[in-house]
Amino acid sequence: MNVLAQGPAPTSFGHDSLLVIIVKVLVIFAMLPLITLLTIWAERKVVARMQQRIGPNRVGPFGLLQSLADGIKLFLKEDIRPVAADRWVYVLAPIAATVPAFLAMSVIPFGPAVRVLGTTTPLQLTDLPVGVLFILAMSSLGVYGVVLAGWSSGSAYPLLGALRSSAQMISYEVAMGLSLVGVFLYSGTLSTSEIVAAQHSRWFVITLAPSFVIYCVSAVGEVNRAPFDLPEAESELVAGFHTEYSSAKFALFFLAEYINMVTVSALATTLFLGGWRPPPGLTQFDNGFWPLVWFFGKVSLFLFGFIWLRGTLPRYRYDQFMQLGWKRLVPLALGWLLVVATARTAVAQLDRRQLVTALLAGFVVVAIIALLPWGANDEAKEAKARV
Repeated sequence: MNVLAQGPAPTSFGHDSLLVIIVKVLVIFAMLPLITLLTIWAERKVVARMQQRIGPNRVGPFGLLQSLADGIKLFLKEDIRPVAADRWVYVLAPIAATVPAFLAMSVIPFGPAVRVLGTTTPLQLTDLPVGVLFILAMSSLGVYGVVLAGWSSGSAYPLLGALRSSAQMISYEVAMGLSLVGVFLYSGTLSTSEIVAAQHSRWFVITLAPSFVIYCVSAVGEVNRAPFDLPEAESELVAGFHTEYSSAKFALFFLAEYINMVTVSALATTLFLGGWRPPPGLTQFDNGFWPLVWFFGKVSLFLFGFIWLRGTLPRYRYDQFMQLGWKRLVPLALGWLLVVATARTAVAQLDRRQLVTALLAGFVVVAIIALLPWGANDEAKEAKARV
C-alpha cells in the first residue's frame, strides 16, 4: 500500500468505484462496534484497577471477549415492552439514536490518499464542504432517540431523563459550536480533510488551546458521560431514559453512547491534534500504516480520558451542571472567539511582539470573565434558605 502523505485533495472524492465504496462502508460499520467492545473492556479493566479489583478475566485472554459475551447475552434476552408504552415510537427510538452515530463517522479522515490494487482512494468515506457541521448535526439528531425513548416508555423516570438530555444537549452544543469557530477561522474551511491539511506545520491544539479545553468539557456533556451523566443518574432516575428498555433495544442505546464517544474523540483528533498526521519531529513516520496508528492512538487517548473521568469524579448536581455550561463555558467561548477574531484581523497590521502582547492580554481578560463568581449570590441565597 503506497501512501500519498500530502493528504486527499477535495477533488479526489466522488470518483471511487462502487466496490470501493461498499468496502469502505463495511469497514466503518464493522470498526465502530469493534472499538465499542474494546472500549467497554478497557473501561472495566481501568476502573477495576483504580478500585483495586481484577475486572473481567474469564472470557477470552485477559477477558477480552467479555464484552462480546455480554452483547450476545443482551440480544438473546427476552424483549419486554411496557403496557403503557407507545409501540412504534418505543421500537424506533433506539434506531433513531444509533443510526446518526454511525453516519457521523462517514466524513472523518482516517488517513491520506492510498493506492491499493492500482486504485487511489482517500482513507475516508466521503468529504463535504461543511463536514464539521454534518457531524454536529448528526450528534444533535441522536438526542431525538433519547427524547422519544423517554416519552414513549410511559413512565415518569424515563421522561425526566429525556428532558434532562434535551436541555443538556442544547446547553453544551452552544459551547461546543463556539469552540470550533476558531478552528474554522484559522483553517478557512469546514471540510475535515482540509482542516487536517491546514495542520501540516502546527496543530491547532497549540494555537487554540482554550478552544480545545472548551471542546473537551463540552464533549463530555454532549455524550452524557460521567461526571455529566445526569440523564442516566441511577441515584435519582433508576436508569434514566432507557429504564424501560431491555434486550437488543437496550444494547442499541449502549452501542450509540460508545460510538458517540468515538465520534467526539475522532473529531477532536481531526480538528485539534492534526488528525492522522504524526507528532512534530516524527514526520518521517507518515507512510505505510503509520497514519492509521497515529489517528487511532490519539482517539484512544481521548477514550482513556472518558474512562479516567468516570473513575475519578463524582456526578455534578443538575443546577451546577447547567451553571457550568451557561455561566462558564459559553462566556469563555465567546470571549476567546473575540480574541481569535481580533488576532486574525490584526496579524497583518501588528508586529510579532505587539501581537503576542495583545493575545496574552485577551487571554487574561477571558480568564477573568470565566472565573467571575457568576451566580454566587444565588447559591448563597439557596444555602441560607436551606439552613
